[in-house]
Amino acid sequence: MTTTTPTVTLDDVRDAAARLDGVAHRTPVLRSRTLDGRVGAEVFLKCENFQRVGAFKFRGAYNAVSRLTPEQLARGVAAYSSGNHAQAVALAARELGTAAVIVMPEDAPPSKRAATEGYGAEIVTYDRYTGDRVAIAEALAAERGLTLIPPYEHPHIMAGQGTAALELLEEVGEVDMLLVPVGGGGLMAGSATAAKALYPGIRVTGVEPEAGDDTRRSLAEGRRVGVPVPRTIADGQAVHIPGELTFSVNRRLVDDIALVSDDEIRYAMRFAFERLRIVVEPSGASGLAALLAGRTGPLPRRVGVIVSGGNVDTARFAELCAPGA
Repeated sequence: MTTTTPTVTLDDVRDAAARLDGVAHRTPVLRSRTLDGRVGAEVFLKCENFQRVGAFKFRGAYNAVSRLTPEQLARGVAAYSSGNHAQAVALAARELGTAAVIVMPEDAPPSKRAATEGYGAEIVTYDRYTGDRVAIAEALAAERGLTLIPPYEHPHIMAGQGTAALELLEEVGEVDMLLVPVGGGGLMAGSATAAKALYPGIRVTGVEPEAGDDTRRSLAEGRRVGVPVPRTIADGQAVHIPGELTFSVNRRLVDDIALVSDDEIRYAMRFAFERLRIVVEPSGASGLAALLAGRTGPLPRRVGVIVSGGNVDTARFAELCAPGA
């Protein structure tokens, strides 16, 4: 997509914020003198690991599902996700009195699948390395008359996700750089929209796992570029190509992409637990990992980071954070 017409605006993000008021949590912004000293900047961590369902995804899911017609709600919704969007749509559906069917990979983290089922959703599984989750979900939605709620390819999803950055900037004021994890690009698109509209001079940097640098390659070439399905501990970022709508926004607003290794993500998870006393999942730790590993180059004075989620079970967290892991 090469259009320069915005698919989401600051007004859309503010409208989503009003819709989410009293429904989504206004998550805390954490500071750490140890972290500031380590990286040489004032760092503001927007902790979406404290959001409902444990991740930012609830913002977009609720914003989208809440706008459906009574007839659509009566038929139900469908979604595809490795875990966080699955939980978000399931909870949004339950909150709004409708049913949800979620297409999830067979190897999705057990805790995320259990939580999705706990919110009342029906689960349909597939092999992420051989199956096409979009095609499976679209066929399922068509067969059952469900409304498909995509994880990032929708203006209401992007606007909802952008409320995390909006809240951060409302609370701490202008920052010089904003670090945002990138998977399909919805969180980045909404965050960049809000940040650049409020503070045009802000530097917006996306963070991807090294194994899945599709957005970095796409920005470099000015078109969507796919990569093999990433094999990375950051399952929430295991996307092989940017979304069409999200890329149309991000190619205009994102300044650069930093890449982090799985080992750097593990270190960031341990740092967050030991020094900040918070549990962060691999995808949620990628922005912090980029800071700690010096992947962003020289830092400006004030840096905002979206810590996108904390959905990792005890056994997996211990495995990832063990010495030598």
